[in-house]
Amino acid sequence: MAGVELRQLRYFVAVAEELNFGRAAARLLIAGPSLSQQIKALERDLGVRLFDRDRRSVSLTPAGADLLPHTRALLERADDLRGRARRLSGSQPVRLGYVNWLPADLTRRTAAVAQVHVDAWVAPSHTQAARVADGSLDLAVCWVRNEDLKRHGLRARLLGADRLYAVARNTDAGEPSTAPAAPTAPAVSVGDTDVLIDDDVTSWASWNAYGEELTRATGARAVRISDGAVTGPAFFDHVRRCRRPVLNSPKGQTTPLPSDLVRREVVAPKVYWTWSLVRRESEERAGVLGVVDALCDGVGADGLGIHAPDAWLPADDPHALPR
Repeated sequence: MAGVELRQLRYFVAVAEELNFGRAAARLLIAGPSLSQQIKALERDLGVRLFDRDRRSVSLTPAGADLLPHTRALLERADDLRGRARRLSGSQPVRLGYVNWLPADLTRRTAAVAQVHVDAWVAPSHTQAARVADGSLDLAVCWVRNEDLKRHGLRARLLGADRLYAVARNTDAGEPSTAPAAPTAPAVSVGDTDVLIDDDVTSWASWNAYGEELTRATGARAVRISDGAVTGPAFFDHVRRCRRPVLNSPKGQTTPLPSDLVRREVVAPKVYWTWSLVRRESEERAGVLGVVDALCDGVGADGLGIHAPDAWLPADDPHALPR
């Protein structure tokens, strides 16, 4: 079997369809003796006789008749593979936008599918979703609601999730914060936290929508600000002024805390923010769809915790369970 080539299989199909070596050779644009030699070589490699032939006629042997449909199917798969590779090699890079988070192994997971160009413009979720809709991007990692998908004609696949926590003054715990990636103070009920809502809807439309629903659903308190301090150093100043722990946004999840502040786990319920990979509903390019599958296949909501009984997501989150 090691010596079997696709061209020999094509020769076999041509002879089987013509049942005449001369006509098959003309169809394949090769010399008759060469075709006969290739068929003999194929029979030798397969270990079976494919044709009964004499000076007047050619017919399939039982083995040849049995192998013919399998050979056709194999050639069809080979043609499909060749076409897919041709589309990928000739396609434009897949343009991917994001807000502040991307999978660490993005390049490794997509390298065999398409060339991915990560867009340099880091923009808010609602902006990135709109850019996918207008064709400026092919894909974006962002937070969206079902209403956003419907308005823009987009589809979303779950890619990741952040469990949000609160930040408080260290007097709540009595110890300085030394490991921002782990809780350093007692947990706090989400109803006992503050959520910053910024007047700048150009930058914070998605966070504001999320925060406002969270406050309505859980009893958390909305605190109106106008200085863009949902994240960054000014966020810590708000935490110092607030008497209650302040919910940290997804943009601040990995930012080291100043020594006078501590991280507090949020419970009752646990609060999650999802990251979707969005594309246009009308998208048909193999490279784009391949990147979506490469990044999202195997991402399970259960493993991310968003469907746990004590988890909270906005009702209109595309990955929330029906209520």
